[in-house]
Amino acid sequence: MNPVERALAAIADPAGEGARTFIRVYRESALSTAARIEEDVRRGARRLPLAGMPISIKDNFDEAGITTLAGSKVLASAPPAARDATVVERLRAAGAVIIGRTNMTEFAYSGVGLNPHYGTPRNAYDRATGRIPGGSSSGAAISVTDGMAVAAIGTDTGGSVRIPAALNGLTGFKPTARRVPLDGVLPLSLTLDSAGPIARTVKDCVTVDRVLSASANKLPSISLRGLKLAVPRTVVLEDLSVAVSAAFTRALGRLSAAGAVISEVPMTELGRAAEVNPRGGISSAEAWWWHRELSKQGDAYDQRVLMRIRRGQSIDAASYIEMLQQRRRFVGEIELAMRGFDAMLMPTVPETAPTIAEVDASDERYLHFNSRMLRNTALVNVFDGCALTIPCHAAGEAPVGLSIAGLAGQDDRVLAIGLAIESLRT
Repeated sequence: MNPVERALAAIADPAGEGARTFIRVYRESALSTAARIEEDVRRGARRLPLAGMPISIKDNFDEAGITTLAGSKVLASAPPAARDATVVERLRAAGAVIIGRTNMTEFAYSGVGLNPHYGTPRNAYDRATGRIPGGSSSGAAISVTDGMAVAAIGTDTGGSVRIPAALNGLTGFKPTARRVPLDGVLPLSLTLDSAGPIARTVKDCVTVDRVLSASANKLPSISLRGLKLAVPRTVVLEDLSVAVSAAFTRALGRLSAAGAVISEVPMTELGRAAEVNPRGGISSAEAWWWHRELSKQGDAYDQRVLMRIRRGQSIDAASYIEMLQQRRRFVGEIELAMRGFDAMLMPTVPETAPTIAEVDASDERYLHFNSRMLRNTALVNVFDGCALTIPCHAAGEAPVGLSIAGLAGQDDRVLAIGLAIESLRT
């Protein structure tokens, strides 16, 4: 079987997670596209960077002729998209085979990944118990862990690529917000949204990123020896689970042994994120702008998502503008704090994946775990940075992610550092 046939077989496996992972599967078009690409290669056509690679796309990307649901039921009667999102156009032009549209938290507004409309795909770890996949790009991650796609495209407003990647032992890249065009992507936050890949390796994420960002730049070659890496003590190391703390400490030890210079620094500026973006106010204000008419059909929404969207209703224009001004100052403060360092390291998520039952037990538990999942990752969106998560747990342990974060525009450096760190695991 070719990669597309293997991916489709995994999706169709009745014992697997395909039904909860995908909202749409493009079996016939995927097979015909794969056959055409194989024929082109046989005839000596130039090999495209993603030739024949089965890739899943999150359900908030437009495709011509398809209604973009964003994991909702409320948009079921909306007209189909008139054209592909730029991301989708670039994937197709690079030879990717779009295998289907992946399930997600409704309207991308949660870090846990539950969806009451289409089901919740179970984490690849401890599947019998049933742990959260992480969100909002929940199906994206499971499509990769289960071999239903070689790579997946998600969106990241506060961690929605990195959280599910980390909780499932995958690699995920959140680029600088302006790196990848977002036209044709149903928005959560016009200020904080970004789009990036989830894959098994940094190398695969780099390959997909080159396509998404239309970048022809060659990554710099980076040695770990002498690399200056900052580990903030503020916020990101607080209240870590035992498993996360142990895996993160081991990862720092391996990096030090390889010659990296790791410095724990106060970076107290990160403590201001809560006042810069109180209760996710930027996202909720911007989400309310988009949903203010649609939300009149409130009963059709995931009520926990609607609860968060409606927070934005009470944010007046002056408060919203003040948050944006505070954010501009915050970005400058983090840029100053990062001078002299090549990147910032932190645990991607402060704990391993809780069970679906724990998270779904009550609104209070849902909000508690949602806040926990987003705590570290959302900081990067607020300071307008880029970040890569790579696995740092030992074989057989619950997955833990190591986050490598940089400032806006430092995407290639972060990816190059990720490649260097990944080499320690091989």
